[in-house]
Amino acid sequence: MKVIPDFNQTSLVDRSLKAVWHPCTQMKHHESFPLVAISKGKGPWLYDEQGNALLDCISSWWTNLFGHSNPRINQAITKQLDKIEHVMLAGFTHQPVVELSEKLAALSKGNLGHVFYASDGASAIEIALKMSHHYWQLNGKPEKKKFVCLENGYHGETLGALAVTDVAIFREAYGSLLQDVYTVTSPDARKAKTGESAEDVANNAAKEVEQLFAKEHEHIAAIVVEPLVQCAGQMAMHSPQYLRLIKELCERYQIHLIADEIAVGCGRSGKFFACEHANIWPDFLTLSKGISGGYLPLSLCMTTEKIYRAFYQDQIRHGFLHSHSYTGNPLACAAALACLEIFETEKVIEKNIARSQELADAFAWAKTDPRIEHWRQQGMILAFDVKPSAIKNISTFPREVFAKCLTTGTLVRPIGNTIYVMPPYVLTQQETVQMGQSIQRALNQVLDV
Repeated sequence: MKVIPDFNQTSLVDRSLKAVWHPCTQMKHHESFPLVAISKGKGPWLYDEQGNALLDCISSWWTNLFGHSNPRINQAITKQLDKIEHVMLAGFTHQPVVELSEKLAALSKGNLGHVFYASDGASAIEIALKMSHHYWQLNGKPEKKKFVCLENGYHGETLGALAVTDVAIFREAYGSLLQDVYTVTSPDARKAKTGESAEDVANNAAKEVEQLFAKEHEHIAAIVVEPLVQCAGQMAMHSPQYLRLIKELCERYQIHLIADEIAVGCGRSGKFFACEHANIWPDFLTLSKGISGGYLPLSLCMTTEKIYRAFYQDQIRHGFLHSHSYTGNPLACAAALACLEIFETEKVIEKNIARSQELADAFAWAKTDPRIEHWRQQGMILAFDVKPSAIKNISTFPREVFAKCLTTGTLVRPIGNTIYVMPPYVLTQQETVQMGQSIQRALNQVLDV
């Protein structure tokens, strides 16, 4: 006799553990660190099935800019749903994708455009890599097919994106599948020696790139950089000087600059595009995460008129050969347009200057805690490192902090010994203070055990 499971009597967590393979997770760890079943969200808050509230300090993996269940984004998606939910973008177009592309080009002051759409950040990086590689083929330089990435950089987990990702755990598992790339020193400001500045670190890192370019430029298609913050790389931050130097080197040696703004774009750095801090524009710029406000999967790659024109030919094999079914999905584009409208009408970039100061004030305690080092901030990203000497077990430390923060009503996911926050842009000053206090209390409990 076949037994039909009674889903009403089995907890959602148990059902999830049996049916779902969760991302970036060792599933066995959930034997001691249970899943949290979320039933709803509102503003910066998430609510579990028991009604307990969690302050979303990391914007649900850096995606949610304007709060959960935002009325304006909800309305935009609902309005679009009554028109058309999806149509393929090959041979067709629609108003949301056209308007979004026009607005993004305008935000780049016309330096970038011709927006190519995908669903996730890794796919946008794949597009930039393929475009660069194909561009050099079309321009009679097929030998320019190698890529340069930064030490400790992260660009996604599809094979092309993973090739330019320098995270040991991924390379150990999948290195044999990946293309060989050049990896250069990170301009991470934490490397500064006594008497050195972040600019000094940037200058030294750029000199290494210059040496590589001088030797191998005939074989290099592009360099991939996360402007200002290597987010998955323990929130390593660097001076805008590095971007200026790399841009000059790319122009000198005819190498493309790919700016991965998937995490740092959309106002997170203090400007809409992080590259604006250096007053430069790359050859390719990728966005995802916050562009749809955390509502729907959407990513994109913007490029220059020069690169677009190289593909504008009679033969189809000279076109850019990339696609997926949901490219430029109207619902996702409608969500993104609503986000851009919020940026404009609510002067979000200007208001984030005050919010970033409130964020700094809320974590001022971490500057004087002797167990903490490398306190740093870039716009609405704030991070600090717990000294290894203060941690009893570094392998379990991130999970312990995550679990303890849940008991204090905050959602935080440390990266190694780095504690960071990237909250939605809708926190009140009181909520920001509460976030700082809750994380301090949880950290004390973990370190004092």
